[in-house]
Amino acid sequence: MAATSTSLLTAPTNSHKRNLRPSAYTQLNFCFQRRTTHGCIVFSNATKYTEVVIDEEIDKIKRLQNGPDIRGVAIEGEKGRTVDLSPAAVEAIAESFGEWVIDGLEKERRQQTVEDVRVSFGRDPRISGPSLSAAGFSGLARAGCLAFDMGLATTPACFMSTLLQPFAFDASIMMTASHLPYTRNGFKFFTPKGGLTAMEVEGLCDRAARKYANRMTKVSVTVNPPARIDFMSAYARHLRDIIKERVNHPLHYDTPLKGFQIIVNAGNGSGGFFTWDVLDKLGADTFGSLNLNPDGMFPNHIPNPEDKIAMSLTRTAVLENSANLGIVFDTDVDRSGVVDDKGNSINGDRLIALMAAIVLREHPGTTIVTDARTSMGLTQFITNRGGHHCLYRVGYRNVIDKGIQLNKEGIETHLMMETSGHGALKENHFLDDGAYMVVKTIIEMVRMKLAGSDEGIGSLIKELEDPADSVELRMNILSEPRYAKAKGAEIVEKFRNYVEEGWLTGWEFDTCGDCWVSEGCLVDTNDAPAAIDARMYRAKVSDEEHGQHGWLHIRQSIHNPNIAMNMQSSVQGGCLSMARVLLNKFILASGMDRILDISQIERYIRSGFVS
Repeated sequence: MAATSTSLLTAPTNSHKRNLRPSAYTQLNFCFQRRTTHGCIVFSNATKYTEVVIDEEIDKIKRLQNGPDIRGVAIEGEKGRTVDLSPAAVEAIAESFGEWVIDGLEKERRQQTVEDVRVSFGRDPRISGPSLSAAGFSGLARAGCLAFDMGLATTPACFMSTLLQPFAFDASIMMTASHLPYTRNGFKFFTPKGGLTAMEVEGLCDRAARKYANRMTKVSVTVNPPARIDFMSAYARHLRDIIKERVNHPLHYDTPLKGFQIIVNAGNGSGGFFTWDVLDKLGADTFGSLNLNPDGMFPNHIPNPEDKIAMSLTRTAVLENSANLGIVFDTDVDRSGVVDDKGNSINGDRLIALMAAIVLREHPGTTIVTDARTSMGLTQFITNRGGHHCLYRVGYRNVIDKGIQLNKEGIETHLMMETSGHGALKENHFLDDGAYMVVKTIIEMVRMKLAGSDEGIGSLIKELEDPADSVELRMNILSEPRYAKAKGAEIVEKFRNYVEEGWLTGWEFDTCGDCWVSEGCLVDTNDAPAAIDARMYRAKVSDEEHGQHGWLHIRQSIHNPNIAMNMQSSVQGGCLSMARVLLNKFILASGMDRILDISQIERYIRSGFVS
């Protein structure tokens, strides 16, 4: 976080801002540097540059898209991967976003030009952050935007900086690669309307790719340092106020967490602020908290609530300190998981069940949207409490957008949550905010105590039935990165054909209410179906002995060039049986083993374990 704060009334000056957008780069001479065999530098016109090189440069930027985010390799250190998120690429991406924001404001306000467009910029502690931030600020300046440096921040805070007064920025950028290795980095984009869609980010990448390819000389404008702002303090105060108001403690309103011990494991990411700027100030005892100091090398474990080491360390700290609650944040705090006072890890389906129990108390009968990897036990848990469960496409933005759509159609939908831990609430601007999910959990914990209950929050999900068998497998696509997406679609569509044509006995596509399996997994049946960002299907599986006992979900990964498969069964050993059918009756029978690395599924079938 920035050490000093600059008033929003003293914005940086960009006297050049209007004469550089949106076609500033077209005013350059489109020259490219090329070193000859004699060692001299010569320049050639862009039209003479080979189309192969241009196409490769454009494709390199387009491949940075990761659904509604941008992800890439920012520094060397990862075997088999080269740097593709360079400062030049970042500058082109930031400039394209700035232009997109200005274009949108001009249309919205019906003005030919819009002045003083203000964009906040935050980052997680990755070691590539400082150099890439500088390139981002340069790109925003090229677009004609005024940039404001939030310093160390969280993804939800960046979005909230577009709403909370007196800040209310026109847009925001968060630089993060979430739980991925320290070598990676990326971007998430926001306006006051929410995060950008995958289609909008695809448009940004297209625009940025052209800029990048046409700017081989890497010419940048000189800009003044951006204004530094301390927004994280305002965001923390916003969270504190929510807890105080909703708990409304009869004895100590300003310190409603007095008497509670809460362990925070920030994973050396951006989440440490929640300990000292939220919990401590509300009276909680946070002794025993872990990995609070930001460290972009993430030396202790992956900052990820799905990570077994992260959850195990937090569990140990909770039990050793007899704490009431443990909290695990991912790097940029848009996801979280918790550990109850008995040391039980609550993430995945269990976290969705916990949030569903809380939300259904507040909004009886509401619909809850999840991705299609959730268990049959979770569906039963929700329906037993009077709720409605809508399974939808994998991808946190898909799940959130489905909830937004349902609300627009008059179907009350208060919770949208993915098994990865991304969870959004209607009451919180449909924002996937890991800190806000924890706030909801803490409020419920205190309310239970005030009502005389000595049971921890884990008691809310004691009726959730876990699957007897569950496994996730991945198969790398044996292809150049540029062809991996097309190959992945080919594999998943081949799976669809095998199921539809009856080659896999007892397998049929799953359905859910108004959703159905067509051109992807659980796509809307309305007249304007959602755009498909990755091919995926969920098949329910039956056999003569057990009837319908499980399901398999197969999809293209949008993060890496591989095929991901999730399987669950109510029968012990059911996943192993499904894996054998998948390998023998589909992968080998269809010849897909020629373009897939099947070593993991083969090892699982031999040993019964996933390495």
